[in-house]
Amino acid sequence: MCELCETTGGILLWKDEFLRIVRVEMPDYIGFCRVILQRHISEMTDLSFEERNRFMNAIWAVETALRNIYKPTKINLASLGNIVPHLHWHVIPRFSDDPHFPQPIWSPACRELLPRFSVTDETLCNEILTHLNTMYCIS
Repeated sequence: MCELCETTGGILLWKDEFLRIVRVEMPDYIGFCRVILQRHISEMTDLSFEERNRFMNAIWAVETALRNIYKPTKINLASLGNIVPHLHWHVIPRFSDDPHFPQPIWSPACRELLPRFSVTDETLCNEILTHLNTMYCIS
């Protein structure tokens, strides 16, 4: 059984027949999103050239939206799949004062979380849609 085949994998922000974009509920990491392929495959090279471009354009749209909203120090992009071998990418805004910076978010914390502003899922979704319209070519 695959967790990302059985569940949305987070709070659904947008989807089509090819992929979905969710916000991960991780309070220390506002804006943490995943771009998840709708069908079950494990590797980018299992996609056609056109599908790879389409998938990556959605990732770039999410990254751009997160940069515009949160103004992070850095965006981390990660496609691991060792535990959940279903194609998905993590798009994570990082800040120099976040609990793990500059280490990965999965490493031990090196400081306490400081208060940070957040936005509603609707605001995040609308910003993502703005960039999906130009980068992903949705109608």
